Amino acid sequence: MERWQNRVAVVTGASAGIGAACVKYLVNNGMIVVGLARRKKRIEALREQVAPKVRDQQQIIDAFKVIISKYGAVAVLVNNAGIGREANLVDDNNEQDIQDVIDTNILGVVNCTREAFRSMKAHGGIGHVILINSIAGHHVSFIPNFSLNIYPCTKHAVTAMTEVYRQEFINLGTKIKVTSISPGIVDTAISTPATKAAFGNTPSLQPEDVADALIYCLQTPPHVQVHELILKPVGEIY
Repeated sequence: MERWQNRVAVVTGASAGIGAACVKYLVNNGMIVVGLARRKKRIEALREQVAPKVRDQQQIIDAFKVIISKYGAVAVLVNNAGIGREANLVDDNNEQDIQDVIDTNILGVVNCTREAFRSMKAHGGIGHVILINSIAGHHVSFIPNFSLNIYPCTKHAVTAMTEVYRQEFINLGTKIKVTSISPGIVDTAISTPATKAAFGNTPSLQPEDVADALIYCLQTPPHVQVHELILKPVGEIY
């Protein structure tokens, strides 16, 4: 992690769970970390803070301008912000829920990556974009009496975006890396009673396990790119 010392990392969805763990691990490894999140009260406990909605394009643009002017060029972006909704795709009156998930899980990634890339390219064309994906981005598990709704569809998009970004970073003459980290079930505060009931006593990862994987990917040599990393707790059935 020596080459990332005192460099700027941006983490979305940083107020709790995986995002908060990633912030702590990056800070402990010598990076200047800016957390983006919707829940300002929670993120105020972190070392650095900006709090836009990560699905609002103009707020993202404005946030990155502040970050770059105040802290310097972005070296690492951790696209962690993501949401899900409990409903069936065929249910009535869930259009806004579906749109919110698409806006956060897909467009939020696109908007944040675009702004981070501009900064990375303008400062040597070196950096690392991390996409916190999911095993739901690789296959859709059947869960009796429970629907994952539009969530796995958005995560499949993230899997495809990882390869598109890899190709674009090459074609645009940079050495920016991109990595998708796909954890299985993670025990976070956003888990609802319905999701906990659906998954039962299935083993789960902790947010720190994902943060540890993030550090592993960042400390690889400059010529090594971890394209996809899948994490599952021992005993997970999905």
